[in-house]
Amino acid sequence: MTGGSGTRTERSLKERSMQFVLTGFTEHLGFRVFAFEGVAAGQQRTKFTVKAELALMPRYGIRLQELPLLCRGLLDRQDEGDRQDEGADLQALTFTEEQMRACADERAASREAAAKKKKSPPKPNGVTPGLGWRPPQPL
Repeated sequence: MTGGSGTRTERSLKERSMQFVLTGFTEHLGFRVFAFEGVAAGQQRTKFTVKAELALMPRYGIRLQELPLLCRGLLDRQDEGDRQDEGADLQALTFTEEQMRACADERAASREAAAKKKKSPPKPNGVTPGLGWRPPQPL
C-alpha cells in the first residue's frame, strides 16, 4: 500500500531532473576542471565537466573551497535544453567570468541587505549616560 509520502517523493524526483555528484578534479593550463556525474531519475548517468579559470577567482572574491559548489550550482541552473545531446559521453561547461561577476554582485547585495537589517545599538535615555549605575559624586 502506497502512502501519500511515497507520491510526494516521486513528485520531487520528477521535479529534479538530474542530481550532480562531484567525482574529482584536475588542473589544466590555469583552469581547475571539476568532474561531475549527473544521475537522472531513471538512474541514467551522464558525465559532466565544469572548468573555472583560477586567475579570475581573487578578482571576484571566490575562495578555492567554494568553487566545487559554485560549479555544481552552474549545472543545477542549466536548463535541459542548454545541455548538449543526451547521447554524448561527456558534456563540458565553463564557469565564465560573467558568471563569477554575477556571483560577486549577488554576494555584495546580500552583505548590503544584512548590514541594513543590523540593529543599531540602543541610545541612552538620560542626559548623562550611565548615571543610573554610578554612585553620586561628592561635591
